[in-house]
Amino acid sequence: MKFLKEFKEFAVKGNMMDMAIGIIIGASFNKVIDVLVKKVFMPPLSLMTDGLNFQNKRYVLREEVVNSKGKTTTEEVAIYYGELFEVILDFIIIGITVFLVVKAMNKLRDKSQDVKNKTVKTPKDIELLAKLSDLMEEQNALLKASKK
Repeated sequence: MKFLKEFKEFAVKGNMMDMAIGIIIGASFNKVIDVLVKKVFMPPLSLMTDGLNFQNKRYVLREEVVNSKGKTTTEEVAIYYGELFEVILDFIIIGITVFLVVKAMNKLRDKSQDVKNKTVKTPKDIELLAKLSDLMEEQNALLKASKK
């Protein structure tokens, strides 16, 4: 019974919805990055390298053996470094994009938490903390002045 109560609190507080939204956006973001790499970055890179298709690049460790009837008797063993290159490029693009998004969000958050900045609405809790801090500084100044 305690487990169900804890799960209900977890779901009601919004943690589950935040996770679900994050997962859905992450899946969509992955599709965008996949298209960005395969359809935007790789074609010019392939053109600059004289039509080189990175996805098919591999280092063959053992050649495929085909018998006289045309049937494969031994499979090819190869290291597909071209796919690794594409995946690393995906990773770099995702990393840079996430960095830029987080940087922009931090800038907006910092702007909204600045009580003196009137261009953006400051959250109530930040306003209250700022007022409390101002009152404490004022009180400390009065105490210092009365000691002299």
